[in-house]
Parts: sequence; structure tokens; C-alpha cells
Amino acid sequence: MPSRVVTFGEIMLRLNPPGFERFLQTPVLQATFGGAEANVAVSLANYGVDVTYVTALPKNPIGDACVRDLRSFGIDTSQILRTGDRIGIYFVETGSNQRSSQVIYDRADSAIATLIPGSLDWKKVFQGATWFHLTGITPAISQTAAELSLEAVRKAKEMGITVSMDYNYRKNLWKYGKTAKEVMLGLIPFVDIGIGNEEDCQKSLGIELPDTDPSIIESGQLSIDYYRTLSEKVLYAFPNLKKQAISLRESFSADINGWSACLHNRQDFFVSQRYEIRDIVDRVGGGDSFTAGLIYCLINGKDDRTALEFAVAASCLKHTIPGDFNRVTSIEVEKLMQGDASGRISR
Repeated sequence: MPSRVVTFGEIMLRLNPPGFERFLQTPVLQATFGGAEANVAVSLANYGVDVTYVTALPKNPIGDACVRDLRSFGIDTSQILRTGDRIGIYFVETGSNQRSSQVIYDRADSAIATLIPGSLDWKKVFQGATWFHLTGITPAISQTAAELSLEAVRKAKEMGITVSMDYNYRKNLWKYGKTAKEVMLGLIPFVDIGIGNEEDCQKSLGIELPDTDPSIIESGQLSIDYYRTLSEKVLYAFPNLKKQAISLRESFSADINGWSACLHNRQDFFVSQRYEIRDIVDRVGGGDSFTAGLIYCLINGKDDRTALEFAVAASCLKHTIPGDFNRVTSIEVEKLMQGDASGRISR
């Protein structure tokens, strides 16, 4: 049976100054759309996967434009609820060299934040689906969004659907009185494939190692043994998890990052090749492109090592593309996996 993937979460209007300008350096903001689960859906659709994206959008011209944009990639938008008063917005200022990128959220009371359990017919949504993906961002939006997320993963497991989750800790979103750990510990027991970075494991799951160095993320010095132990600790804490993937980003500046990842499947521990990414165009959505690459390979029966390498290569390419969406094909990703990183004109 062909695979069908469902992703669920908030898509936002993304507003950013042109190029590397600061906010309102000139009175122009470029408008596109983006959001973690939508980003995953776009990548999967570009790889030829049958994918349904579920969210809520207001009935206005901005919501209409968003749906049209998603449809242009071949994404099934039939389960999007048209309700609520507003679409969430986020502003992003692209950093350069030693100046970091900045993100400002304006998503309070967005359409999806006001949904309540029972708003979506999950049995209908999941009909014929083989995989469900969500992130730790959606349950951070509001108490009701967290309850809806729990409702979704419960129904997915009841229907025998594989569930993946990117823990995606966003400290600026957890504002409604519960901590990320409190909420996420209720969701993780329904998850099969866990994805995240070190901070996600710490802040969302409460998994820490005794010798954690707070500067390890920024230091550029990654210890593979450290991440092997971290992934083992996550798998031990949550016996339902079949695999745990951890992305490894070395941030030397806004323009230069080292990028790799590891994956533990309870038997073997794999570490991908490392890419040194220079002259970064846009790193927003990099983690989502990694997740989509992993899902794409796993639903197509690829082994874990191949899936990891494909995911890292796909994410490497995302750093070259403006906007949230990773606009590459599986052929382009495989070309990079095979060592063609010359950037020469293809003609």
C-alpha cells in the first residue's frame, strides 16, 4: 500500500526584510509562509510523497493565499479548517557573520491556537494514512492546542499509524502556565520516532547528562560519545521509541555552520558525514528538512544509515534556499550524498 503522511501544526505568515537588512531598515517586508509541520509537508511533496497537511486558517484572502501556496506543491489541503480570526505571523531578520538572526512571534489567538479537542475528525483525517508527524511547537501554542495534539497522537496509535515527533523546544511560546516537560511527557509515550537536538532533549523531555556543558552547542566541539549516551538515555526513558535522531549543529557564525546528525535504533548507533556550510542563505527550516528526509527514506524502506545520510544532505541544501520551504528534489539530495558538492552549473 502506498504511504500517505499526515502532518499537523501551525503555518504562519513569514515577514522578513530583504537580504540581510535589519527590521524596517527600509519600509519593505517580504511575505511568504512557513511553519515546522508545513515545511515537512512541502519537502515530502517535493519528493513525490502523498501528504496531507492539517491546520486551521481564517476565511480571508491571506488564508486563501496560504492554501493556494500549499496546493502548488501538490499537498492535500482538504483537512484544513477555515475558522478563527487570524493567521499567526512571525518576523525574521537574517543574521550575518557575528550578528545572529532574530525571530519575533505574533501568533497569540491564531486560528489553530483557539481550536479545541473535537474540532477535527481524526478518524477521517487519518483514513488511509501510514505516518503522522507533529512537533513540540503545536502543544506550546496554547492549552487547547496541546490537548488537540494529545487527541491526535492517541487516535493515530489506535489506528496503527507510525508517529514521529520533532521535540522542537521554543522557549518564547510556553506562556500558558505549563512547562514543555509537563506537556511533552504526556505526548512522547505515543511516539515511535523521536527527533531533536540536545536542547530539545533537555528542555522538552528533561533528559540531561551529569556532565552537561552549557556551552557545548556553541563551542563547535562535538563529542560523538556524548550524543551516543544522550540518545541511549532518551531511549531508556521512553521504551516506546524505536529510533532517536539527534541533529548536530556547530555554529561558528551566522554564515558558517558544521552540520551532521546521529541516529540510534536501539541496536546500532549511526553518525552521518559532516558538512561545512559556508555563506548560509537561510537556516530557518533546516531541522524540518532533516525530518522530512528521514521520513521519506523510512517510509520507502531505506535502511537507517541511508535515511540519516539523506536527511542530513537534504538539510544541508536547505541552507542555500531563502524562506522556510526546502525546494529541492530527491535527485538533488542524492547527488549531494554521492559527493557532488562542487556547485558547478548543471547543463
